[in-house]
Amino acid sequence: MTELITPGVSLNDEVLHSKTNNFLAAVYFGSSIGVSFLDVSTGEFLTAQGSAAYVSKLLQNFSPSELLVEKQKRKYFNETFGDAYQEFYLEDWVFQEDFAKDSLCQHFQTKSLKGFGVEGLPNALVASGAILHYLGETQHHKLQHITSIERLLEADFVWMDKFTIRNLELYHTDNHSAVTLIDVIDKTLSPMGGRLLKRWLALPLKSVEAIKGRHDVVGYFYENQAVLLDLQSHLKGMGDLERLISKVATAKVNPREVVQLKNTLEQLLPIKALALASSQTALNNIGKEIVDCEALCSKIKATLNEDAPVNVLKGNTIASSANEALASLRDIAYSGKDYLDQMLARESDATGIPSLKIASNNVFGYYIEVRNTHRDKVPEHWIRKQTLVNAERYITEELKDYEQKILGAEDQILAIEQRLFSELISWMQDHIKPVQKNAHLVAQLDCLSAFAHLARQQQYNCPEMDDSFDLDIEKGRHPVIEKQLPLGETYVANDLFLDRETQQIIMITGPNMSGKSAILRQTALIVLLAQIGSFVPAKKARIGVVDKLFTRVGASDNISMGESTFMVEMNETASILNNISDRSLVLLDEIGRGTSTYDGISIAWAISEYLHQHPSRAKTLFATHYHELNEMTEIFERIKNYNVAVKELKNNVLFLRTLIAGGSQHSFGIHVAKVAGMPNKIVSDAEEMLVQLEN
Repeated sequence: MTELITPGVSLNDEVLHSKTNNFLAAVYFGSSIGVSFLDVSTGEFLTAQGSAAYVSKLLQNFSPSELLVEKQKRKYFNETFGDAYQEFYLEDWVFQEDFAKDSLCQHFQTKSLKGFGVEGLPNALVASGAILHYLGETQHHKLQHITSIERLLEADFVWMDKFTIRNLELYHTDNHSAVTLIDVIDKTLSPMGGRLLKRWLALPLKSVEAIKGRHDVVGYFYENQAVLLDLQSHLKGMGDLERLISKVATAKVNPREVVQLKNTLEQLLPIKALALASSQTALNNIGKEIVDCEALCSKIKATLNEDAPVNVLKGNTIASSANEALASLRDIAYSGKDYLDQMLARESDATGIPSLKIASNNVFGYYIEVRNTHRDKVPEHWIRKQTLVNAERYITEELKDYEQKILGAEDQILAIEQRLFSELISWMQDHIKPVQKNAHLVAQLDCLSAFAHLARQQQYNCPEMDDSFDLDIEKGRHPVIEKQLPLGETYVANDLFLDRETQQIIMITGPNMSGKSAILRQTALIVLLAQIGSFVPAKKARIGVVDKLFTRVGASDNISMGESTFMVEMNETASILNNISDRSLVLLDEIGRGTSTYDGISIAWAISEYLHQHPSRAKTLFATHYHELNEMTEIFERIKNYNVAVKELKNNVLFLRTLIAGGSQHSFGIHVAKVAGMPNKIVSDAEEMLVQLEN
């Protein structure tokens, strides 16, 4: 059997990362853009359609290892999404709506796709059909573990553009040694939980009810530490249910993995009991939904040896009790010494020869050896095989039969073991769906208990979520920076309040290195953590649900695309201003820095004014060097000035990292240059020049 291995369809453990999905994606350019993601190793199949910006965000979130595109559209694809993906080009006829629908209905064995809620997404279906076609082309025909297709509804999740995802360093950065948010918050113990956490972080919730549902379970684990520890002790030893059952479906599973699957399913029983015993409704419901898979475990237990090898050809895979023929063949093959001893005793008694010996060699096989002194006692029915100096060697019919049996037994044992293992894997196909369901429920429990563990470990608190437009954070901290601080140093927490009536826009001034960017980022991360269901690094937080999160932080060139730092900054800012809503949270850092001072101030002023006058009144934090923007608070009622406090000593500046009301009047850029080790001559010349310019 030939099978093509490509990056997107690998099932090999050496290639896959346990806590990361391995997605194969397809993109189709129709009236809108259709996109689909399939992880062959877990059976997850997701699809969506929408604007180029939405699809770009999804591609960045799910970072597929291989991407299918129409041959004719390769140039258009690279212009729209860049060239960061491993693309494979398919013929254009593959991307047809009828062909896609037929492929999907045939695969799911349904008459229509209404049951999956994807019927009204024609472009998404074309992308999904292209994926199934590609699996056929690469000789992947055993796909019973792909049991459903799920639509990703843009309206259900917080909108974050690709710049925001990159700027906030949620799970990957350009600097591979940098610590990301996922590195800090991932306390999951199972591979399924680790993968689900990434999905939740990519798609934060917008429904207050759904968010509170997660917070309630986290709160229960937080309050009941004994239950939390008990659950975590069971999660620790779990194998990768999703990938193990996928290997069963694709017939790529080995005996040892089947035993591991059984052991993992047995771990579910105490987890189910624990959830059922809980007074927390959502947790109790998860307990009710866990399928105990008793028949599956019993069958595996009855069929396989607990210490089954990785390769069925190594033997000793199937339990002797599973098959009578196998048991008797093993008796023959492995209890030979007893049988031969008994035969020797019988023949010795019958012939009266005391020193008989039974042995075997590669040339003659088995034989009975008689010393020459007893040669005259040898019965007539023994057949002479070989003459030695001091002895003769003979064979009997019984010994000949035994030899045939032993030689045939080993081959037969192997054949029976292979057949029974293959039958077991076929029988297991009917149990794929319940195991996948369990995997998903365990992943949820893992994520929610991990949030509780994180909250206890890092002093996080439960945020209050509502439908208001307010954002009120008391003593908020940056989850990543506080973990990076030197021993003994504590993170300076800050309060922050934004609403649409009195304090819609906060202008934050203060010198370089004082922590303006940290305050911006920590605000975004606190909101994100709250909306994925986690507790937050703050003493208290009241958060009116955010539906769009925009950040424009730091400078980044896109030279390969012919765009300067300033051009990139303007592109990203334009994208924000064209998409804001009344529930948006906008974080702008140093806008206008890439051009002349007066140009920069003018652009920053105009953007702030636009955000203030816009009917959506989006909550905004604007960190800037331009002290001239402090004047805006006198003209616009909902713009307030804050600064990150510093303490000026005689020849030094102390960064206090505290956000206080009022604008800052100094940038202390020359002080920063001095700290960086700039030659003294340059520092003193710069100070003189500053005095002249200020005069």
